[in-house]
Amino acid sequence: MKSTGTRRRQGASNSDAAILLEHVSKSYTVGIPALNDVNLHINKGEFVFIVGDSGSGKSTLIKLLLRELLPTSGRIMVNGTDVVRLKRRNIPKFRRSLGVVFQDFRLLKDRNVYENVAFAQRIIQKPNREIRRNVPSILSMVGLAGKYKARPKQLSGGEQQRVALARALVNKPQILLADEPTGNLDPKNSWEIMNLLEKINNNGTTVLVVTHNREIVNAMQKRVITMKKGIVVSDEEKGGYIDED
Repeated sequence: MKSTGTRRRQGASNSDAAILLEHVSKSYTVGIPALNDVNLHINKGEFVFIVGDSGSGKSTLIKLLLRELLPTSGRIMVNGTDVVRLKRRNIPKFRRSLGVVFQDFRLLKDRNVYENVAFAQRIIQKPNREIRRNVPSILSMVGLAGKYKARPKQLSGGEQQRVALARALVNKPQILLADEPTGNLDPKNSWEIMNLLEKINNNGTTVLVVTHNREIVNAMQKRVITMKKGIVVSDEEKGGYIDED
């Protein structure tokens, strides 16, 4: 299904949207814009893949959703917040409603697994008694209950990504953004991470995954949004990875 306008499920309204982009463009310099009049409607609770070649606009999209960048034009709503109009002082609070996982894990090398996950709770000043309850619970969910004392260098790549997932989830975000979460992993660990993301989604979290992994995209049959040169060229309910000419 080609998508030229904002896509909604039948009967959906803007109040159903976890993420809403209306006529969003982003230009860095003169020339082809990184995003060009993009419209997206992602419902609460959806699992969505964003795919496309390098330079298609995927990274710019993630940065706009995190309010690391502002669009050149257009409207962006995330969890009901108008991201474009968001005051700078309110950005940290806004980001607490988002969980983010990156390809390179971004763990604190000098802290163990427990402290890496607890760090996300300390930032928002959770009481110690809650941290002591929440961290073991989320580590158990990602299958790392027995590794809480390990340092990142003692873990495999798959285990490090599980720690990153636990850290992203411990504050119970409404939306999880995963930017190439399997990019540094072998096939077995990649599937384990994707199965975890599906489990998280089944518990109600909206999951948005940027990936180049064709096998996973084709096998999981989730909604797939394909980008090319800053525009959405395809938006399919149960899609696959499209080979671009």
